[in-house]
Amino acid sequence: MARIVGVDIPNDKQVAFSLTYIYGIGRTTARKICETAKVDPQIRVKDLSDAQMNAIRAEVSKLKVEGDLRREVALNIKRLTEIGCYRGIRHKKGLPVRGQKTKTNARTRKGPRKTIANKKVAPK
Repeated sequence: MARIVGVDIPNDKQVAFSLTYIYGIGRTTARKICETAKVDPQIRVKDLSDAQMNAIRAEVSKLKVEGDLRREVALNIKRLTEIGCYRGIRHKKGLPVRGQKTKTNARTRKGPRKTIANKKVAPK
């Protein structure tokens, strides 16, 4: 497996897809990295030469990815919760932050339904 920014990327996949295993790099960014590094995005990682691999590493090092990006996102959320704004309160409660409805969806963020004692639930 090839290692870029401390992440093992799969050898058997195309470069453009295997770069998405790095936190902070999506498909569009991966294609741009391949373009600026002058590497064919269709080629498999195992077929890359050392020069091509170093070019990709150099391009990725210019971006804020992995630990630095995770830290920045965590600090942004912490700042929102500390100032007590609406978004911060929603983060604290584990509810959707960006205006989604919560009556029927948002189970992944809220978790499974919590039953409340002695509260009659309407039949389904």
